[in-house]
Amino acid sequence: MFPIIPANSVTAAVSGNQEGIFGFGGAGIGVSTTNLVSNAGVVSSDVAGVGTVRAYLAACEYGGDKGIFGFGTGASTYSITNLVSNAGVVASDQAATTGTARYLLQACSYGEDKGIFAYGQGEVSMSNLVSNTGVVSSDVSGVGTGRRALAACEYGGDKGIFGFGQYYSMTNLVSNTGVVASDTAGVGTARSQPEACSYGEDKGIFGYGEDSGDNMVSMTNLVSNAGVVASDTTGVGTARKSLGATQYGGDLGIFGYGSSSVSMTNLVSNTGVVSSDVAGVGTGRYGLKACSFN
Repeated sequence: MFPIIPANSVTAAVSGNQEGIFGFGGAGIGVSTTNLVSNAGVVSSDVAGVGTVRAYLAACEYGGDKGIFGFGTGASTYSITNLVSNAGVVASDQAATTGTARYLLQACSYGEDKGIFAYGQGEVSMSNLVSNTGVVSSDVSGVGTGRRALAACEYGGDKGIFGFGQYYSMTNLVSNTGVVASDTAGVGTARSQPEACSYGEDKGIFGYGEDSGDNMVSMTNLVSNAGVVASDTTGVGTARKSLGATQYGGDLGIFGYGSSSVSMTNLVSNTGVVSSDVAGVGTGRYGLKACSFN
């Protein structure tokens, strides 16, 4: 007899990363407001914030179906973190803080169920690993050019990539054990405060930011499943910087919000095509971050 295949087996093949969450950001000392992203890419209205208000933080998935927001600046510079459940509920500040307090850093997942925060203000390159239970490690000696205002995402299913920032275009790959590689020669327009997310289950995309002439841009650069960054793709949507991005729907992505306090979003197909602006929902803001869950 042939085996019985469950009716939902196709959906299961695209498991994880089904929903997303934008959180924190804003002007002044920031906000802690969040906005959920459904598995169809629909952004919810504001959800009352939990945790210390701040901006220019970082976020990534961990544990396969949960997320974490960490670090940032507001009334002070922080190393605090807030865990996100697999239902998209943000927890209060974790009691224990670990690592050098900083902002304008980035984070991505690796190893299928872990995460990494790295780089940041002060032109540092240290990193902090996140276990599959959301525990953040102490500082790991930095590798690569220390810089701030970069972007990061997962690629290859279990690896990560940090790229651009502070008007650079170089990248640094992250192995499936969380080891950061030395600089890879940059491809594409050097820029500051872009954002990145994964798409297509095993690829990534960098997008938007500000070039060395202080011009906000909308071009993108695709990342192959081997971590190779492509040259610039003509931009789509409103040029902006300091936005958020996350995977959703298993193999899709979304860019949203950004300077100057806008709330529109741009969806990314599973082939890496960015859509035109979708009308914004929720409080327009910049300096926020996003990650997937569920």
